[in-house]
Amino acid sequence: MSGLLGVRLMLLWGFACLWLAGTTRGALVVSGNPDAPQEPRGAARSLQRRSTSDTKVEVNSVVVDCTVTSRFAHTVMTSVALNKANSSQEIFFEVELPKTAFITNFSMEIEGEVYAGEVKEKEKAKKQYEKAVSSGQTAGIVKAVGRKMEKFSVSVNVAAKSNVTFILTYEELLERKLGQYEILIRVKPKSLVHRFQIVTDIYEPQGIAFLDAHATFLSNELLPLVEKTVTDKKAHISFSPTMEQQRKCPDCDGTIIDGDFIVKYDVNREQSLGDIQIVNGYFVHFFAPPDLPRVSKNVAFVVDRSGSMSGTKMRQTREALQVILDDLYEEDYFALILFDSDIISWKDSLTKATKENVAEAIIYVKNIETGGVTNINDALLLAVNMLDKDRREKRLPERSIDMIILLTDGMPNSGESDPRKIQENVRAAIGGRMSLYSLGFGYDVDYSFLDVMCQQNKGLARRIYEASDATLQLQGFYEEVSSPLLLDVDLRYPDNAVEFLTTNHFNQLFNGSEIVVAGRLKDDQIDNFLVEVFGQGFEDDFTVQGQASAVDWDVMYPDEEYIFTNFIERLWAYLTIQQLLDKGKIGDPGDKANATAKALDMSLYYGFVTPLTSMVVTKPETEDGTESPLIAEKLTEAQRTQPGISVPQWGHGGGRQSQSRPVLARRRGPLWTGTWAVPASYQYSTYQPVYVVDGDPHFLIELPNRDDALCFNINDLPGTIFNLVRDPTSGILVNGQIIGDKKIPPNGKINTYFWRFGIIHRTLGVGLEVSTQDISVFQDRKYLKLLWSDTASIKGPNMDLLVTKDRSLTVTLKDSVKFVILLHKVWEKHPYHRDYLGFYTLDSHLFSSSVHGLLGQFYHGIDYEVTDLRPGEVPEKPDATMYVKGQALNVTRGWQRDFRRDVKNGENVPCWFIHNNGTGLIDGNATDYIVSGLFKRV
Repeated sequence: MSGLLGVRLMLLWGFACLWLAGTTRGALVVSGNPDAPQEPRGAARSLQRRSTSDTKVEVNSVVVDCTVTSRFAHTVMTSVALNKANSSQEIFFEVELPKTAFITNFSMEIEGEVYAGEVKEKEKAKKQYEKAVSSGQTAGIVKAVGRKMEKFSVSVNVAAKSNVTFILTYEELLERKLGQYEILIRVKPKSLVHRFQIVTDIYEPQGIAFLDAHATFLSNELLPLVEKTVTDKKAHISFSPTMEQQRKCPDCDGTIIDGDFIVKYDVNREQSLGDIQIVNGYFVHFFAPPDLPRVSKNVAFVVDRSGSMSGTKMRQTREALQVILDDLYEEDYFALILFDSDIISWKDSLTKATKENVAEAIIYVKNIETGGVTNINDALLLAVNMLDKDRREKRLPERSIDMIILLTDGMPNSGESDPRKIQENVRAAIGGRMSLYSLGFGYDVDYSFLDVMCQQNKGLARRIYEASDATLQLQGFYEEVSSPLLLDVDLRYPDNAVEFLTTNHFNQLFNGSEIVVAGRLKDDQIDNFLVEVFGQGFEDDFTVQGQASAVDWDVMYPDEEYIFTNFIERLWAYLTIQQLLDKGKIGDPGDKANATAKALDMSLYYGFVTPLTSMVVTKPETEDGTESPLIAEKLTEAQRTQPGISVPQWGHGGGRQSQSRPVLARRRGPLWTGTWAVPASYQYSTYQPVYVVDGDPHFLIELPNRDDALCFNINDLPGTIFNLVRDPTSGILVNGQIIGDKKIPPNGKINTYFWRFGIIHRTLGVGLEVSTQDISVFQDRKYLKLLWSDTASIKGPNMDLLVTKDRSLTVTLKDSVKFVILLHKVWEKHPYHRDYLGFYTLDSHLFSSSVHGLLGQFYHGIDYEVTDLRPGEVPEKPDATMYVKGQALNVTRGWQRDFRRDVKNGENVPCWFIHNNGTGLIDGNATDYIVSGLFKRV
């Protein structure tokens, strides 16, 4: 055991809470078991030994930034803490996140070093984890902590007087329930925080129908702290209390912030076809048509009355059933089947839900008594037989839906007690003709058994938590599934236009829910994208069709930059993985294995922490200088309830390879998976054209195939931003900003140079801001800062960076071009000049034919002819006539310097200089290329 006094920094959804703990240097076992909540091995003792002494840890800021783009939520939780002590301390970072979310990135920044996460197969991550355990080091943990949330926890030693920044990113598709989407943020800081902020931005092209944001812990006087700005298609919600506003009272350190911050909203639904959005070759179809009449239902309630249900559980069940029965429509039919070791039914067949029948059934429910053991098999088979019999005898409406709702709290232990055999019996009896829903009451129930059985029979399971609101939980679940609008819904798309569709057949659509289908366009073509939806309605078949069209996000949200780049592709991947994980639980062994293999492959490909993967972060250990892995895992419900179950390992060298892997167009994943290292030298090509922005004159176009070069200058005021490259096909944008001398030189002419560049690749979802001070890197709202004073080589899934200290940055975009940016350092006390940057484009042939910009327009060549060489104003710089673009220009032979090989002195490159801001050589005028921001398009 370490002798260090550890400090626990608990961040629930990114909100700080400080604890003192005697630290145990053991491995934190990754456990997602909601049925047996317990502290991980090696951490239990430390959590018990909390102290009230001064922690000497200052929480500088806690920020949660959530961006929802068409229901797809991307959340970044950032916390910065300072160890103010004179010795190193162990700081813990804990957050709660939705169980349906996938972690996509975790990183720590300590003393200027960034330690980023990498998603790996569980088996590979496990080996690193076991190595950490054997050496007594600490690993990460993800475990369930409540109904909707699970906890991510990790710890790290922080040196004296040092900062640590934790950044956790996760993504999820918001599910529509009861007519609304919900973003739930659990807020339990326990102490005051210097900078405390929640920011949520919602972008919905369909338009926002309503929005409500509130916090359960705020009084009426403090509600104005929740600021909302809602327009037609965009909403901004912020909550940023000062330290004084966080206080419970003026003279105390306690905080009022303790509860849930909740945002609820829905979108406009004017089209029966639904909403279709297309971005970068992927589409998503949201289908929830308004104003459909409900389909009547025939429901058999199968209720466990065994001895374990006695007391509070049965009281809450009776209360819930009374409300549920009273909410039945008169067109509905229902049955009540009770079971323990014996099976009894209220009536021999289903009963119409008239007022008189419902009143009689409520009296029957009030008198349910408990006792005996649990015979689930025979109870369910009786319900199936009752529905089948009434169907055969035509007692039920022809256009109606049959469903069974099972409520139980225990394991089957009477009659057939083998869970797998029960699943087989029920599946064979139902035969796809009805839906089975299960409510598992409490922690003793075999939830995975219920979950698989329901999925096999067109339904779903839900855990009911033993609490004072269990009655409301039962009612809420019933309300979700009690109002079917359509049966057997098919969403169809042209086979020659789409591929890799997610599930597009659904057994039913319930009121207040939504069907979501996503896929990839073949060849990015939408000209023949005809969409058809078929289903069975209350009285008639439902049919609708229409032509899909793409939404121009840049027109709809002109002030937003590169945050929408690949969200539909990631939404598609998220949805596909979720459905594959579900398929991995049901069906024959071959189908389950294939679904599991595909889910693993895509989890690794897109950098999602799923039940099949783990995220590994290598962190520093200050005590002995060694490194150990932190591991974030997400476990399936089956693994949580049955520790002996193992998940097969597939693909990527972990075992058998998948034989049916999707061909994915572009790789997505964590921002960085590399580490700091000394780079190898970069070899510059000498035969390809090079397009340069450097020095003064600024622009140089080298044409080795003609053994020639062109150059021109653009004179404008310091601070002006020019568009250098824009390629709408590939999504690449490069802008540059000029800077002037510190003051006017003796010659009266202020020289300008480029000092800042903004680079975006919208398709890959990456962006850079490079200045003479530092290098900022963005991907999917993840952020990383590099310094020119360090040498670094970083490899990411979409972009590689190579920084040579105080000299150059090489940017290699995946399957695309290379840029080299040179740093020109000027004597700090120089009376006039400043540091500036040079920009070099390599592999320019990889741009599309639509590329343009001050440099981009030349990437595919330029036709010109030079004649009539004659003396110029300066003897060594002759003039000539250039015929280009149908014009005759007076040009001068000069030179520009190429600094790639010698960043200090450069090499002179002879070039034809085009006067007057390149007029006649460039398309249009120089002012046409001025933009208003570093990431703005013309």
